[in-house]
Amino acid sequence: VAVVTGGSKGIGRAIAQSLAEEGVHCMLAARTAEDLTATAAEISGSTGVRAEIAAGDLRTEEGCRALHEATMNTFGRIDILVNCAGATKAGPFLDLDDETWLDGFALKFHGAVRLSRMFWPQLRESHGTVVNIIGGLARTPTPDVMIGGAVNAAFANFSKALAGQGLRDDVNVNTIHPAQTRTERHHTLMRARAEGAGVTAEEFEQRIIDRQGVRRLAEPEDIANLAVFLCLPESRHINGTSISVDGGGTSGLF
Repeated sequence: VAVVTGGSKGIGRAIAQSLAEEGVHCMLAARTAEDLTATAAEISGSTGVRAEIAAGDLRTEEGCRALHEATMNTFGRIDILVNCAGATKAGPFLDLDDETWLDGFALKFHGAVRLSRMFWPQLRESHGTVVNIIGGLARTPTPDVMIGGAVNAAFANFSKALAGQGLRDDVNVNTIHPAQTRTERHHTLMRARAEGAGVTAEEFEQRIIDRQGVRRLAEPEDIANLAVFLCLPESRHINGTSISVDGGGTSGLF
């Protein structure tokens, strides 16, 4: 049984689909019930496994607790926790007020911390796995995306420490750092930025590829393939790692 936050769209949806194809039953969590229902039906219909949903606001303790209760009431166990929910606002530093900063941390960081803590007793019992989907900004700060970088760096530090706790309790914890990935949200942003630059979305995306020096941008399945591998028994000796899925675009050593 896997809990996948941000499971209705993008990377989270691709991870849930790939886990289901391996026979894993899924509890999908996000804010919008309509999107979750459609995704769960598609996953269950194509794989034959159970795909249940829990709609709620994971920025709050109440939302996280509701997800935990729904999972235990539905499945009675958890083997895999994938923390994939959360997007942060970009923009000039002086335009980002306290509320925007606090909101940036609320879902991606504090939501993942709460869910890890709530599900930890069950993960310890099942000798389970946690996969945290964070992002390359944890390693490469930029002044235009300060909130995302700070959140990702904090999340990465927490993940490494949680992996140490996992050594004590026989729970694997690993981190994936995707670069820009061609999700629904990415396409929306590309269209908006391209319009501002007076080019097509395809041309604007090509500029990003050229600037990064990579062959292409990531697809959600690129991240999903790695996430599934990290949940398999064959990868059990991989713990506490942070792996980039960026086509080689990160120029630093780590």
